[in-house]
Amino acid sequence: MAKFFAAVCAGTFLFADAGIDRAAAAQAALHTVVIDGLRYAPETITVKRGETIVWVNNDPFPHTVTAQGVFDSGEIPAGKVWKYTPRRVGRYAYICTVHPNMKGTLQVE
Repeated sequence: MAKFFAAVCAGTFLFADAGIDRAAAAQAALHTVVIDGLRYAPETITVKRGETIVWVNNDPFPHTVTAQGVFDSGEIPAGKVWKYTPRRVGRYAYICTVHPNMKGTLQVE
């Protein structure tokens, strides 16, 4: 009986550890681009298909994240965020339609 109890406890710890690994992997799949000083930082970001990117607008005015025909955040107000999860592999150039000199690239593998 003691061996059975030890095996059950070991299995419980194994499954508990697996849960922690899955949570860490899910957390690692979140990427951030900061909008600040009329720039996207980083300007180019590489992610895997299905991972989520969050654009955080730290400027005091709205911006967009727009790759024509692929994705468009609409206006992201100051202090707000926009999330996008790409489903297709590719390289996507994007701009802020409010400030077209702001440019970024999303590389999806």
